[in-house]
Amino acid sequence: MARRKFSAPRRGSLGVRPRKRAAEFVPRIRSWPVVDFPEPRPLALLGYKAGMTHVLMIDDRAGTPTHGKEIFVPVTVVEVPPMVVLGARFYIKYGTANRALTEAWAVPPKELEVWRRVKTLSIPEDHVEKARKKVEEYKDYLSRVSLILASQPKLAGGLSKKAPDIIEVAIGGGELADRVEYAFGMLGKQVRVCDVLKPGFFTDVIGVTKGKGFQGVIKRFGVKELPRWHKHRKGSRRIGSRSPGIGAISPTPQAGQMGFHRRTEYNKRILMMCCNTSFTLAEGKDRKVAQTGFLCNEYCLKACKEGVELGKEELARASIETITPKGGFPHYGIVRSDFVVLAGSVQGPPKRPLVLRWPVRPPDWAPEEPPKIVYISLESKI
Repeated sequence: MARRKFSAPRRGSLGVRPRKRAAEFVPRIRSWPVVDFPEPRPLALLGYKAGMTHVLMIDDRAGTPTHGKEIFVPVTVVEVPPMVVLGARFYIKYGTANRALTEAWAVPPKELEVWRRVKTLSIPEDHVEKARKKVEEYKDYLSRVSLILASQPKLAGGLSKKAPDIIEVAIGGGELADRVEYAFGMLGKQVRVCDVLKPGFFTDVIGVTKGKGFQGVIKRFGVKELPRWHKHRKGSRRIGSRSPGIGAISPTPQAGQMGFHRRTEYNKRILMMCCNTSFTLAEGKDRKVAQTGFLCNEYCLKACKEGVELGKEELARASIETITPKGGFPHYGIVRSDFVVLAGSVQGPPKRPLVLRWPVRPPDWAPEEPPKIVYISLESKI
């Protein structure tokens, strides 16, 4: 960049080069946090962005000027349908890296339609027993245990696709032997968002940003437009010089791809979490209560954890209003499955798959419980 009369920071971050389109629509998780849970649990889950709204909540951050007062917070709703455990993968240490030792696969349910994503999946009958023997043989060299999870987009309210999205998720917590048994025991079962994340705590959001196509330097890097009297014959929406004469260098702002980049948003706070659960009435009739879980009061929590039967009055007190605004979320629709409400915004347009990972570098402040939500805006967003 040519000399300036006044100092100015450089345009654009050099840490996100190259600014090219993401290689995968569903991001692969490259790093995992080190956790000390007493019991094993998956460390990530896949969800779909529904849209944004706003809430009024009681600020529970000690030391802030608004502590204990109502504050306005924009929030993002991410629908997280239960995921099916398709398989387990076991790694051994190979030098400084991890190498896959073996895998164990479960027979996927027919309604999942895994064939739309994996065309040649064939599972022998004694496949799991052979995997157990191999893991037992190399148990002293095991370094990591992962689950292969498949989403269920049919359960999401705003998606029309049928092919599941498949991700690999590491297991954290407990001893290594406990993780191995947990992986084998979870084959073919479902993992829900309440099994992975904690309400009121933080999560990392990994996803692909909204694509903007090929853009110039003014929009792509935010450089200042040249004065109309200076080099206007060659254009003004450009930079003065791309290099000192040796050819274009990488740090220099240039036109190119903008958006559709893989990005990670760290430490987004989970304000609400909700799991749909079927309760049994005292009369014996089955009835589904929409959005039950941490959003509900103590009646819902008790039924969720202890599996107790709710009477009609308790059932009415346990049910809550839906998170979907009037007319549905724009370009998405109605939230019909489990969901989380994150403070602030996240990358990507509606329907974009997002990976919610346990925070890899959580802040020092660790809230014990989620904040008190006073009001949720359900007005039309259209």
